[in-house]
Amino acid sequence: MTASSNTILLFGHSGQLGWDLRRALAPLGDVVTAGVDGADRYVDLTDSEALDELVHEIRPVLMVNATAYTAVDKAESEESLAFQINAEAVGQMGRLGAELDIPVLHFSTDYVFSGNGNRPWKENDPPDPQSVYGRSKLVGEQALLASRAQSLILRTAWVYGAKGRNFLLTMLRLFAEKDQLGVVADQFGAPTWSRLLAEAAAQVLAQCRTPEGRFSFGMHDGEIFHLTAAGEASWHEFAQAILEQSDETCVINAISTEQYPTPAARPAYSVLSNDSLWEAFGVRLPHWRQGLALCMEDLFDKR
Repeated sequence: MTASSNTILLFGHSGQLGWDLRRALAPLGDVVTAGVDGADRYVDLTDSEALDELVHEIRPVLMVNATAYTAVDKAESEESLAFQINAEAVGQMGRLGAELDIPVLHFSTDYVFSGNGNRPWKENDPPDPQSVYGRSKLVGEQALLASRAQSLILRTAWVYGAKGRNFLLTMLRLFAEKDQLGVVADQFGAPTWSRLLAEAAAQVLAQCRTPEGRFSFGMHDGEIFHLTAAGEASWHEFAQAILEQSDETCVINAISTEQYPTPAARPAYSVLSNDSLWEAFGVRLPHWRQGLALCMEDLFDKR
């Protein structure tokens, strides 16, 4: 694929967020995807030379990074690989962005916080990741900001969609297989549909697009914003809501985190405050229940 003068280079196209970003970004430029599985351009983010060559060749007007090593539990035993993808590659994107004057939009996570709180986390709250995944994502944020590239970071959480591996699709599969399930009821977040997340990110970028078709983050260069659905829920409450909007029958029992041990620690309270994004760009997502209803409608219409 030949790059144009308004090419947006998208990393992470095959994940649930990347899949929706490819479509949401299309009105803003010619989206070229980069990755290892079915991308327009093949690149392994652990190969720094290949990444360097790709960006120099394409010279996009914007890089959007939605890729990540997201196997949270597996990261505990694959720390080096998690840091290569979530930190080192992000830092290199920043360095390339600074060298070639290419802004970078990067997605990060609630896992940069400890999760030990009872109010929505704000962007300037001190990070304190409790897992390899969280630490690698935090180092990626720091590396991008230190690169001096024009950058914008959007932290999100509890992302689900009609594609990929996520809580929604796992629950629908288990509902069809089991009569009873145990789902954690003492971890809280804001379930966020990837479609709405991608569309909101595109709205933010549209406000940063210059008349010449380039992108400039202006006064928001180097800022971090939170972008999740409104409201909050436990995993158990989210599962119940999914069940209510499906055709399945299942008993969902509330269990504690202690009853469902995992190699990586999960934040107990992952709700993020979206006030700063609203104040800066006038963009916010609807309540998570509304997002779920729209996603389920879309999912079942396709079956």
